[in-house]
Amino acid sequence: METPVSNNNTYTVNDKDITEPPKKWFGFRPTSEQNLFIGFFIYTLVGTLLLYLPFSQKVPVSLLDCIFMATSAISTTGLVTVSLYDSYTLFGQIIIMLLVQIGGIGYMTFSSFVILATADKLSRFRVRVLSTEFTMPKEFNLNDFVRSVIIFTVIIEAIGAILFFIAFLMAGVPLDFAVWSAIFHSVSSFCTAGFGLYNNSFENYPTHYFINFIIIALSYLGSIGFIVMLDLWKRARGKIAHITFTSKIILIITLALTVFGTLIIYIAEPSLQKYNVIDGLLIAWFQTMSAFTTVGFNTIPLGNMTTGILLTLTFLMYVGASPSGTGGGLKSTTFTAVISVVYSKFIGSEKVQFLGREIPTQRVSVAVATFIFYTSLVFLGMYVLSFTEPKASLPHILFEVASALGTVGLSAGLTGGLSALGKMMIIFLMFVGRLGVITFGIALFERRKNVVEMEDIRKDDLAV
Repeated sequence: METPVSNNNTYTVNDKDITEPPKKWFGFRPTSEQNLFIGFFIYTLVGTLLLYLPFSQKVPVSLLDCIFMATSAISTTGLVTVSLYDSYTLFGQIIIMLLVQIGGIGYMTFSSFVILATADKLSRFRVRVLSTEFTMPKEFNLNDFVRSVIIFTVIIEAIGAILFFIAFLMAGVPLDFAVWSAIFHSVSSFCTAGFGLYNNSFENYPTHYFINFIIIALSYLGSIGFIVMLDLWKRARGKIAHITFTSKIILIITLALTVFGTLIIYIAEPSLQKYNVIDGLLIAWFQTMSAFTTVGFNTIPLGNMTTGILLTLTFLMYVGASPSGTGGGLKSTTFTAVISVVYSKFIGSEKVQFLGREIPTQRVSVAVATFIFYTSLVFLGMYVLSFTEPKASLPHILFEVASALGTVGLSAGLTGGLSALGKMMIIFLMFVGRLGVITFGIALFERRKNVVEMEDIRKDDLAV
């Protein structure tokens, strides 16, 4: 996508003119990163207020817990301090599902889709914010991308809901609850949110193949990102000869980490020895998939897992999903770029390459900065929680922090007993994780004169 060119408040993007209405917040014109920060903050605030309403609650829920739940939903994390089903009415559950949906596809995406349905013009404000929210290679057309995101989301979630409904009926779930449960879990799975209407996640269905495969399929589709799905769709229709370099990286890393995590968990987790080989591999695959895609569901209890397995899952949560998808984490492309930097130093090469292709210097800089900032936040979260939760073990604290910042939602049992300060720390990490650590940092420190330079970096052919 080309950098917008100004001409009397009219801008050209992808050979189309877009207008620039005045956009200010309380007297100042924020950058696109700051607009994302403000937008998600407002949605979190509105969600909190709606969840705090008496008719949203079955039992009294504190304001702090409502803030926690709203932040967890808009960040598509799935960590909960109270039972979703037992604490909130149907209205409250719908609010959480809507927050998950908004957080999953991006808070400006739907409104932009409505505009594009009636006109070919987007304001420069929307172009900048959407370009920031969906980090895309430069060859992608933003208008087509927004339309594709909405259409793809609706189709996949509808299919998921139908399949879930059939699966829940087969599992003996009552008809009336199966309908709502199917819709809710389809949205939660595709948006890699991990929110569920069952207090023990999917621990009742560790070997229910139909339910497991529905969640796995929806989670992978959401986590690998809209970039890859649109890329593969164009390739299948013959519109492009090859998928982009970004898509290749995402698919390779997804496959490699899936195999790695599944084998490690199957071999080293003692609780899986009571299952036959096929069931054991399914359970190991599900936990790996859940951590890597950041969907946050689990089919076996995590609190009693060995330290080695918890660290394996922590690593998978740390790497996380892919850019422009619904998942969180460091991002697979960023992880690849950092590994490539290390490898280039080992072999004495001045060029940073992956799969024989050089990674641009600007992209390497962003990846390294993201890695350092992300890792620093993990350490900060661990440091704070070690004081606020003195009885918790270090592996459990690390697991909780990685889950929050990676917007995963898996917990080894620490979330429900967090202190007030501990909850506030996790809220902060979830919010930063949804924005992205670099976006969060830029929102705090970037000046408007740097906007164009940062956009040029983001629009390189490797999305980090």
